[in-house]
Amino acid sequence: MVSPRLLVVPVLAALAVGAFAGCAATPADAPSPTGTDPATQTELDAAWLDGGRIIGLVTSGSSSCVPAADAATVEADGSLLVTLVEPDAETACTRDLVPRVTLVEVPEGVDPTQDLAIIVSGDGYSGQVELDGVTGLAGGGMTDYLPSAGWTDTDGQFVVLTWGSSSCAPIVDQVAASGPAEVTVTFQTPPADQVCTMDMAPRAFVAVVDGLEEDGDVSLVLAGTPGFDDVRIPIYGED
Repeated sequence: MVSPRLLVVPVLAALAVGAFAGCAATPADAPSPTGTDPATQTELDAAWLDGGRIIGLVTSGSSSCVPAADAATVEADGSLLVTLVEPDAETACTRDLVPRVTLVEVPEGVDPTQDLAIIVSGDGYSGQVELDGVTGLAGGGMTDYLPSAGWTDTDGQFVVLTWGSSSCAPIVDQVAASGPAEVTVTFQTPPADQVCTMDMAPRAFVAVVDGLEEDGDVSLVLAGTPGFDDVRIPIYGED
């Protein structure tokens, strides 16, 4: 399996700019989870990652205080119920408002090739988002620790997952359309004296691109920092 526990990774602080301020609202015609008030619904987005083994759940809030996925269970109707928990009350949080990513390990019984209703509850969170299935994703098994990316339902928005030191996540310098169906994310070169932990952890962030001519079969090129020398991967789904 990917991990014996659910995963959570903060969005990079370098992405806290106006281009990343928008998240897709919970669809107006989506049914409200039982006992919730539609007026207090959380804005949500989601993307498939890691070959369908992980879902990147996007919420808006402080970039330094990302909610953790405490539990994820498959309901009788096939929907996925995710419980979010805020960081400890004593945690110091930045006052920015950005899209940030909670990584949720996909439980057994979820087919990433099929549409999935995700219902979110927990500390101040209540909402639902539909995640479109993607042909070719298999899910299950061990992660290969390779980068991956997936579109959300917000135009031009996608989530990127990389693996490496938890204390030295790559910092985005630029996101741009580099072809009709190609996006290039260029990372900053880290300082030569940067000290990193020796763990292998998932790191995720939200990005937005304009100017693509194609909606599907879009490639993502990762460039500009050690370990990402023009790495090319598909972006799952369609923009």
